[in-house]
Amino acid sequence: MSFSSDTKAELIRLPLQRPCCVLTELSALTQTTGSLNLLGAGRFRLTWQVEQAALARRIFRMLKDSLGLSPSLHFVEHSRLGGRRTCVLTVEGEDARRLLVALRMMDPQEGFLRRMTPRPQVTRQCCRRAYLRGAFLGAGSVTNPARGYHLEITTREEGLRDLVERQLAHAGIPARHRERRGVEVVYLKDGQAIADALALMEASGAMLQLENQRITRQMRGAANRALNCDEHNSERQLTAAEAQLTAIRRLNLSALTPALRGMAELRLAHPELSLEQLGALHRPPLQKSAAASRMRRLMQAAAELEIENTEQETEST
Repeated sequence: MSFSSDTKAELIRLPLQRPCCVLTELSALTQTTGSLNLLGAGRFRLTWQVEQAALARRIFRMLKDSLGLSPSLHFVEHSRLGGRRTCVLTVEGEDARRLLVALRMMDPQEGFLRRMTPRPQVTRQCCRRAYLRGAFLGAGSVTNPARGYHLEITTREEGLRDLVERQLAHAGIPARHRERRGVEVVYLKDGQAIADALALMEASGAMLQLENQRITRQMRGAANRALNCDEHNSERQLTAAEAQLTAIRRLNLSALTPALRGMAELRLAHPELSLEQLGALHRPPLQKSAAASRMRRLMQAAAELEIENTEQETEST
């Protein structure tokens, strides 16, 4: 199973909670997986078509527990999709009317249909969790965090898209949207935002797996940066040591002061060491700043000697 399928399986296993949350989650599932048909003479049929049998059972339980409805269930096999089957639940007649009223999709007095928009009173935190959970179960997906960070929920209309974005925004999760092949898509690309969204929907197992991947990526990134920094510093150190060796070899060591001669001899004997390490070998040991000061004086003496030799060659010609 994919990471997205595992996440949905975890959400499907969550127990049904308050009646308000059940209706809110059912409303989101209806908006993302359901369809409404007018049969004539004021009769309606509501149908949910889902791929997971476990999700079909969850919708069945919601209808049974919240309104005492018993939808019919059958399977449809799709020959073009390799024989994959989808589960279809159906409620019609008076049961469909009761459900439409409960989901606030039909006016209970006048009997006319409202727009196919979700329950507008999603104000409690528990209902917000339930709404986002239902929307994700019905039309969501999340990429395996080992490959990247992407969570999305497809919606059929702008009203539903805006409601999904608002519920995420209320939880401090900024989402973006775009149109893809005529469908509105709400999506998250930030790892922390996706982790927060999974936690909000109560997919704790998927959230922990994503966080483990994030920590692993951060540790690898830090290790690579440290390695690159060490390599860069080593290259600089070797380049500086080569320049120091070239300069020291121009000098007459016997003409130097004992302090400078000792530093020059250490560099000649240990071309691979840093100034700090050369200072540690000196007797008595020198601080890095003192070793650097002596090396600068050696480099300056070599530069002055080079200038003097150049002037002499010019005068002789």
